[in-house]
Amino acid sequence: MRHALLFYCRAGFENDCRQEWEARSGQTGGWESEPGFALFKPGKGGEADPNPPEPKELIFARQTLHVLADVQLGEKDRLTPILDALKSSKISAFNGVWLEHPDSDAGKPLSGFTRRFTDIVEKALNERNLIDPKARFRLHLFFPSMTRALVCSVDPEVAASPWLMGIPRVRMPSEAPSRSTLKLSEAFMTLVPDADQLLKSGMTGVDLGAAPGGWTFQLVARGLKVFAVDNGPMKGDMAIHPHVKHMREDGFKYKPQHPVDWLVCDMVEQPARIAQLIAKWLASGTARHAVFNLKLPMKKRWAEIERCFELIDQTMNAAHVRYALTAKHLYHDREEVTCYLTRLKAPRR
Repeated sequence: MRHALLFYCRAGFENDCRQEWEARSGQTGGWESEPGFALFKPGKGGEADPNPPEPKELIFARQTLHVLADVQLGEKDRLTPILDALKSSKISAFNGVWLEHPDSDAGKPLSGFTRRFTDIVEKALNERNLIDPKARFRLHLFFPSMTRALVCSVDPEVAASPWLMGIPRVRMPSEAPSRSTLKLSEAFMTLVPDADQLLKSGMTGVDLGAAPGGWTFQLVARGLKVFAVDNGPMKGDMAIHPHVKHMREDGFKYKPQHPVDWLVCDMVEQPARIAQLIAKWLASGTARHAVFNLKLPMKKRWAEIERCFELIDQTMNAAHVRYALTAKHLYHDREEVTCYLTRLKAPRR
């Protein structure tokens, strides 16, 4: 299993993980997938990168791990085969251990087992001096079933999601008018570096397709004054909040009187049309930062993402604007990906 890679993903998107990895890495090989994960085994012509790219660079993978061993487990003794596999590893110690399972219907029954088994594994590793808080790598034990464990490692400082199973825990605010608010909350946690510094009280924002106000809520909660653009009604506090101005206009035609700090958009529309719209806002300087969703087709999702990113690149380059673009298939996303686009400062001459 040397140089194999394990990708966690949403169930049903395993093939998208494969297409993205092969497109970005240029590597091909054998693949094994079940709902919630994809396992890549490089072909004879090449090896997978032993230092996987940062999670933010891969859209469909929640976590990317280097596989050390694929272990078959006994029904009575699951610990010994794992410890034997670690003896063969070139890694002398780990800074911690996470036990995980697929985020799928088949994987849910394993959650209780991984919680109970964690204390047993940690005790055994400590007894063998395999846990050192100063060690570079973290140990991941991924259980596709009760009889199999993928023993994996990752450098938490370089290439790891900081959340168990790659899933951030986001609490649903009781005041929010819709559950879509969780997507923008997760996007700020996952995609926006230094979000607390970039989202400050007194800033201005525009929410295209705002109704009923789930995304507007996230901006207002951070102190922004928001122009909520939608022909539909706002609900709850977002309909009466003093920092929200409801503009009953078409999101594709609306333009603010002055540039704004933030643009967010969760409109149900063709992804290419959304990509062009957002890029025009930032290329013209009408907004500095944007978080938006691309609603993907059922087939050829990766091809559609590449098409949208190319449209954004063409628009930004035509305006001679430096930019950064990241995207992620968030836990709270469904048939969509969430993107963060920001203007960068021009380099000094």
